[in-house]
This record gives sequence, structure tokens and C-alpha cells, in this order.
Amino acid sequence: MTGASSGIGRAIADALASAGARVVLVARRPAELEAARAAIEAAGGRAAAIACDLADRGGIADCAAQAIRPFGPPDILVSAAGINIRKPMLEVSTEDWDATLRINLEAPFFLAQRLAPAMIERRWGRILNIASLQSLRAFGNSSPYGASKGGIAQLTRAQAEAWSRFGVNANAIAPGFFATALTAPVAADPARWQKMADSTFIGRNGELADMAGAAVFLASRASDYITGQTIFVDGGFSAG
Repeated sequence: MTGASSGIGRAIADALASAGARVVLVARRPAELEAARAAIEAAGGRAAAIACDLADRGGIADCAAQAIRPFGPPDILVSAAGINIRKPMLEVSTEDWDATLRINLEAPFFLAQRLAPAMIERRWGRILNIASLQSLRAFGNSSPYGASKGGIAQLTRAQAEAWSRFGVNANAIAPGFFATALTAPVAADPARWQKMADSTFIGRNGELADMAGAAVFLASRASDYITGQTIFVDGGFSAG
């Protein structure tokens, strides 16, 4: 799974490992990856770590090739890596756009394209993408991120249409506001952070443990008849 060294990605990796999955952790920073791997194994799980740059298309191919080595071809792919370059729309550069779309949208597409054939051959697999509140609505100074996450929702539907008949289901989780590196500029403003909490039905922002149930469910046989869906884990924010 990508984005596994911190934040939501690491929380999902921990949850899947606790549920019995052997987890291949993928991210850019080797030291953080190793810490995540060691923590999973210290808790009794099994994990391997691969440092990859998903902004590089060649790196995606190399990552997919390495992912099969520790435990065999994966039957669950979680794409959680993401960046959000926060600028007014008129200030977004071509480099900003390319970096965001490559990591947030192209990497999930091409990794799944490379890893799904083995799932199809086994007639079982799970694709789990990380969408966003911005898959549905716009937030200021976040246009490339919003475009990429709108694309993730549609990519998930396209993957489901292509592969579900072969036992490979594709779904997405759209988190609400969680305190992670990606949301640090928002969380750093107490009034804004509280406003986000007040916009949920539950009355608080997300905690990383809140991601575990949906992730394990969508990665398991319990979700055999669910595909092409984006499930919002947001305390009701998107329903308001």
C-alpha cells in the first residue's frame, strides 16, 4: 500500500496488519517506512517496506515489480499516497499540477493496471483508493488536489466496471478532516479546525482510528457485493 509511512496510509496499514494481512508498505522516506514496518512487526504483524518515488512513472513500474517479492503478488492494493499544494488557482504552476496529478491520480491508475492482472487470474482482489471531500465539493486554494480527487472517484468506478466481474472489487474511502501532515495548514488554525468539527453531525474531526473499520471491511470478503463506491468517513460532513 502506498502512502504507508504516515497519516491515513499508516493507520490503514496498521489496521490491515492487525486483521491478519501481510502488508507491503510503500512511501518515499526510508526512515519513516522502516519505523512503520518495525512497529507492525513489534505488534505481531508481518510487513515489508519499499521506498519508491510515485511521481516518477518509471518509479511506479519499479514499485509494482518490487511489491510482489516479499509475500507474492498482492491481492489488496491500497493507494493512499497524496499531496496537496495549496495555492490560489491563478498561481498554480505546471509543475504543481503535474506533481499533484502524478501522485494522486496517475500512481493509483498505473499501479492497479500492473497489479490487477494477478488478482484477475486468482479471481479475487481488492482495490482501495483514497478519495476526499473534494471528490464532491470545492475548497479554496486546492484546485489541482480537488481535480485529482474527483478523478479518483471516477477511476474507482471505472476499475469496478472493468474488473468486478472477475472478483476484483474497487472502492474508495473519502476521509473528512483528520489531523495529518496533509491537513496541517488547516489544523494549525484553531478557529478553522473547530469550524470543520462543527460542520460534522458527530461534532468532532476524525481520529486516525476511525479509518480502520471501513478499510478492513472494504479489503475483506465482507464487502463481496460492494464495488464502485466511495464511502465517506467524515462524521456526516458531506451529508450536511
